[in-house]
Amino acid sequence: MTNPSPASQVRAFALVPAAGVGERSGADRPKQYVEVAGRPLMAHTLAALQAVEALSATLVVLSPADEHFEAALPEFQGERAWLSRSGGATRAATVAAGLEALLAQGAAEQDWVLVHDAARCLLRPAWVEQLIAACRGDAVGGLLALPLADTLKESSQGRARTTLDRRGKWAAQTPQMFRIGLLREALSQAGAAVTDEASAIEALGLEPLLVEASLENFKVTWPADFALAERLLRSR
Repeated sequence: MTNPSPASQVRAFALVPAAGVGERSGADRPKQYVEVAGRPLMAHTLAALQAVEALSATLVVLSPADEHFEAALPEFQGERAWLSRSGGATRAATVAAGLEALLAQGAAEQDWVLVHDAARCLLRPAWVEQLIAACRGDAVGGLLALPLADTLKESSQGRARTTLDRRGKWAAQTPQMFRIGLLREALSQAGAAVTDEASAIEALGLEPLLVEASLENFKVTWPADFALAERLLRSR
C-alpha cells in the first residue's frame, strides 16, 4: 500500500452489502426488501447515506441472482448511486467484491470506505457525519458502537452458566470506516469467517476507534424487529 494522501484529497464512499437473504427474519423474501413504514427496508438505509454530502458515492453490492432491486428502489439512481451484482456467499466475500468494484470505478486505495448493513434502516445522516469526523485523521479508522449496559450471561443448553464482566465491552454497529486498501488486505487475510470489518482489521494487530452511537441504530434481524423499526421510523 502507498502512503495516505493528504486528507483534502481523500474521498469517502459508502458500501452496502446486500447479497444475503436474512434467514432469521422469517420473511418471504430477502429482508432488505420487506416494507417498513411504507418503503422497502433498504430504501430507508440508502436515503440516509445519500443525504451525507461527504460521501462521494454509495455502492450497493447485490447477489448476481437478485431480481428485486430495480423494481423495489427505482429512486436509487444518479451519479452518486452505484450498483454491483458481484456479491458472494458470505458478508466478507460481498464486501471484498464491493471493494474491487469501488477500485474499478476509480476509487483509490487511500480513500475511505464506510461499510453499512442494509438492515440498519434507522441510520441517521448525523451519525455517519460523526463517524467521518472522528476517523478522518485516524491512522486506522473506526466504527459506530455502543457500550454494553445489560448484564451478560454465558449459556449452556438454554441455562445461564455464568455472568461475564461487561466492563470495556461494546456492541459493534455500522458504518465501519477504513481505508479501502487496508480493508482489502485485512479481508484477504482473515477469510470468510469474519462477521464485521473491524474484526478483520483487528486480526492485523490494529485497534479501530470506537465512536459511540445510538441504541436506535440496531440491525433488523428477528421477526419482531420489523415492528419496532416501523414504530421508530413513523415516530420521526
